[in-house]
Amino acid sequence: MALFIDSSDPKEIKDLFAWGVLSGVTTNPLIIAREAPDADLGERIREVLSVSTGDVSVELTTETENEMFEESLVYHAWDTQRITIKVPFSETGLRVLHRLVKRGIKTNVTCLMAMNQAYLAALAGATYVSIFSGRVRDMGYDVRPVIAATRAVLDREGLRSLIIVGSVRHVMDVNEALEAGAHVPTVTPQVIRKMVWNPRTIETIAEFNNAWRGRSKTR
Repeated sequence: MALFIDSSDPKEIKDLFAWGVLSGVTTNPLIIAREAPDADLGERIREVLSVSTGDVSVELTTETENEMFEESLVYHAWDTQRITIKVPFSETGLRVLHRLVKRGIKTNVTCLMAMNQAYLAALAGATYVSIFSGRVRDMGYDVRPVIAATRAVLDREGLRSLIIVGSVRHVMDVNEALEAGAHVPTVTPQVIRKMVWNPRTIETIAEFNNAWRGRSKTR
């Protein structure tokens, strides 16, 4: 099991990696467009690399096979050990994936909504297969059977792909992803901070601290 942060904000990433609970970073064009619309992608990702450890997923934005493959090589060169190419799932995406796998480049097949899609990506050799929890729910389906079925098939057939669950909107999404067998939930800074917070924990710590301070005053 592992936990990734879904962000491109170097400040947030540095702060959250200091907790000692994160193992990697995922980004996508929507995140970067929202967080840093004017940023140079290469500079932004290099900043992310400098304040994190583990794999950093960078998503392709071109659409033809050759364009996607060449774009992949540019990103891979930024850090050949840590950059993971995020390949959007499609027929073209599978061809690009196959070419990258043959070169030993880490891959993360993204925008998956169903077990059969994840299975194809795993058969093609993806390092990670990313199931989009929130977007599956938007279609009116429970994502837990999708995650569980994918994990069962990967385990049964000895496929090495790890299941990332993204599009996480609530703490309960993280809990359910882990319970269903996901290897790696990837969460926004907002969600991971909510994972820490519990009112009863805060009350209990305050009760203990107040008791100790009261004891000191009676001496």
